[in-house]
Amino acid sequence: MTVSHARFVNLVFGMRKTSELSRAVAIQRKYYSDTAPKYDSMHAHEGGTDPSITKYVFAFLRMLGARSVLDVGTATGRGLSDFKRALPDLFVCGIEPVDALIRQGIRDGNTSSISIVRGTGDALPFPDRSFDVVCEFAALHHAANPNAVVREMLRVASKAVIICDSNRFGQGSPVARLVKLALYKTRLWKVFNYLRTRGKGYMITEGDGLAYSYSVYDSFDLIAQWADRIITVPCGEEKHISWFHPLLTSAGVLLCAIKEESLPNS
Repeated sequence: MTVSHARFVNLVFGMRKTSELSRAVAIQRKYYSDTAPKYDSMHAHEGGTDPSITKYVFAFLRMLGARSVLDVGTATGRGLSDFKRALPDLFVCGIEPVDALIRQGIRDGNTSSISIVRGTGDALPFPDRSFDVVCEFAALHHAANPNAVVREMLRVASKAVIICDSNRFGQGSPVARLVKLALYKTRLWKVFNYLRTRGKGYMITEGDGLAYSYSVYDSFDLIAQWADRIITVPCGEEKHISWFHPLLTSAGVLLCAIKEESLPNS
């Protein structure tokens, strides 16, 4: 293969990949636009509105002495309204790419005490270290490149990053969980997932729209380079049935990555 031919193939492949990504974004945003009026009822008690999760998040925020929080993929802002009620002195801001969800949040009165900015998680329109804490709740598994979003979260945060999202390694039968972990560790997961999704990389379901296979642990190494301490909490009622909890036993994980020098009296 000549160099010019190789470049041509790479160019065509890149164009196809970009086209597929644009199509995926369009599908995803149409789904959220169509479901905006019933979004909160569809996703009640999930992520940032799940009391079993927010009790930990509020405890982390108090421990950190946080004064400002940014929520990436905030949807209608309903979860952030709960943050404001629990911590009245907290400056709360959300960022959301879907106009219909922002408008729905305004209609529902969710923005009376919080701010929502239109934008995407992979290009946060804020300076470095501009928020004490940056969080996301069930948004990363909708991103084609979740670590691009995580990098932006780490850039903008000064004290901590909180991620609450799915964990593919804790889903399915015990054998399936081990197989997925083995494929990931041998760097064969992307190939397997490409074949499984027939080249799309994503799946579409009625309740969750367009989503990618993601685990919080996909971002662990990246986060560990930034944080001094990482705390993980299982999202669910799974029992501690093995030493691998929550990696292989919990379908979702809440992760709090902390800069130690940011802690009060540290």
